[in-house]
Amino acid sequence: MTKRNLDTIRATYEGSAEDNARHLMAALAPDVLWIEAAGSPYAGRYVGAAQIVQGVFARLSSDWAGFSVQVHTYLADGDRVAAFGRYTGTHRASGKAMEASFSHLYQLRDGLIIRMEQVVDSYPMQQAAQP
Repeated sequence: MTKRNLDTIRATYEGSAEDNARHLMAALAPDVLWIEAAGSPYAGRYVGAAQIVQGVFARLSSDWAGFSVQVHTYLADGDRVAAFGRYTGTHRASGKAMEASFSHLYQLRDGLIIRMEQVVDSYPMQQAAQP
């Protein structure tokens, strides 16, 4: 199960943006809990794909030009997979670029993501958003 879970998560990061989004949506359990870190502009708890898309991804797309996610390390243990990497992008309103380290901890059941918790160095994101 560990390899299958790892492959599921890798597929949400390692393709084109369109493929990653398609793979992520297919991997989300209907009642998935998605937790964005306190201090992040998108901090909060989101339940289900619609809340995640509206509360996180739509806002990322409108707030940041060239926003990207690069994973440098994955760790898998049973039903949990962690991804470690960095975000980069330029804040549309301020024109300032940022680079921030993150970790995402996923929990899967029957091949579907039931929980994701983010930890992020939110300071670079906050600074880039300042005029």
